[in-house]
Amino acid sequence: MSYIDLLQPVIVLSKAIGTFLREEQSSIMQSDISFKGRSNDMVSRADKEAERRFVEGLEKLLPEAGFIAEEGTSTKKGEVYNWIIDPLDGTTNYLYGIPFYCTSVALRQNDEIVLGVIYDPVHDECFSAAKGEGARLNGKPVSVSAQDDLSMALVAMGFPYDDRGKMSTYLQLLDNVNARTRGIRRPGAAALDMAYLACGRFEVFYEYGLSPWDVAAGSLIVAEAGGKVTDFDGGDDFLFGEHILCANTKLHAEMLPLLNDWP
Repeated sequence: MSYIDLLQPVIVLSKAIGTFLREEQSSIMQSDISFKGRSNDMVSRADKEAERRFVEGLEKLLPEAGFIAEEGTSTKKGEVYNWIIDPLDGTTNYLYGIPFYCTSVALRQNDEIVLGVIYDPVHDECFSAAKGEGARLNGKPVSVSAQDDLSMALVAMGFPYDDRGKMSTYLQLLDNVNARTRGIRRPGAAALDMAYLACGRFEVFYEYGLSPWDVAAGSLIVAEAGGKVTDFDGGDDFLFGEHILCANTKLHAEMLPLLNDWP
């Protein structure tokens, strides 16, 4: 399969669904919102409809593929290929009118992410990568920051929705990182945080309590942009291991010891 040939129709689909989300945003009402578990993990009819459209469109592109999708629209499992979909990353931002949200879709071949597309419909920015082909923003090549001094690095991070048992340790880590870097931002959409890192807007990103659909596309885009992606232990279990660290090679090596005491 040519991943680069598959990339363009996925970009087209992502842009169409992102446009739907942007146009739908103003009409979302309180009655359209439901909750998954805790009261701060919201889902709207827009999330569900966007995921339905992704599943429908991606099935046409690759009929043999299965799905790992946040809202559970399809539970079909593929033997070789599986799409990993977050139809709306940054739902809380979206519902509150904060212009930082995106769609995120990745293709997994066996145990490897081989294609990723993240689309920000507010700013019409499409971040994409096919394995071995580099990372792009609106078709132009991008790379991670060359910053090699952690004290000068701008860091993005996030807080978990439902795993609050480790928050005291996480806040200590936050304080430690803040003291050693230029500063920390918490925009509220992990996929878009990673996309920003891939084009040099952030220099480090870390978070725990994540799911595969939060990080799948971003992990490939960061790697293809020259970044390093691991879990907090420096291993490769970031997709299902619920925590992730991204940076260029130099800053990654400096950040990792700060995470060594993670529970």
